[in-house]
Amino acid sequence: MFDYSLDFDKIDFRQSPELYRIGRGEQGVLLVEPYKSEILPHWRFKTPEIAKQSSEIIYNMFLDYLNQDDFVGADMARKFLQMGYTRARRYANHKSGRKYKDKTQKTDSNPPQKPEKREILPYDVDPIKAQSAAIFKEKWCQAKLQPKYLELKKKHQQMYEQNSNNKNLI
Repeated sequence: MFDYSLDFDKIDFRQSPELYRIGRGEQGVLLVEPYKSEILPHWRFKTPEIAKQSSEIIYNMFLDYLNQDDFVGADMARKFLQMGYTRARRYANHKSGRKYKDKTQKTDSNPPQKPEKREILPYDVDPIKAQSAAIFKEKWCQAKLQPKYLELKKKHQQMYEQNSNNKNLI
């Protein structure tokens, strides 16, 4: 599980990889330094041409991190590729980038009610953003299935994450 309780402003995860937890999906993608600052400037998906260039740069960064046996960097690059896919897909489906309709303001005169199911805005498919999403998805899938990535991921989990889970059981 990703640990949001850490002081991300003060931690250099390249120097302290033992503090990094993989988490689910894109958790921590905009928190983990110095990787966020290295990768974020290259992350773009406005058009398929921009998405292709961006995803290739980030994928090459992913490979560079792997060549340095830097699992945290590789995992962060993988997360940016995943986020390129999910954000481009969101904009492909909803022009505003917002998936859910805004909630109406409740007044004090209304009694508390059971939480309502959030209403999804209607789809307004943008084929350009859909192409951008597909470009990022291809690179994301290449990254997450890359043999050296999987090897380093397993090693990281064995060295750091299983031990932290055992401490919680004591």
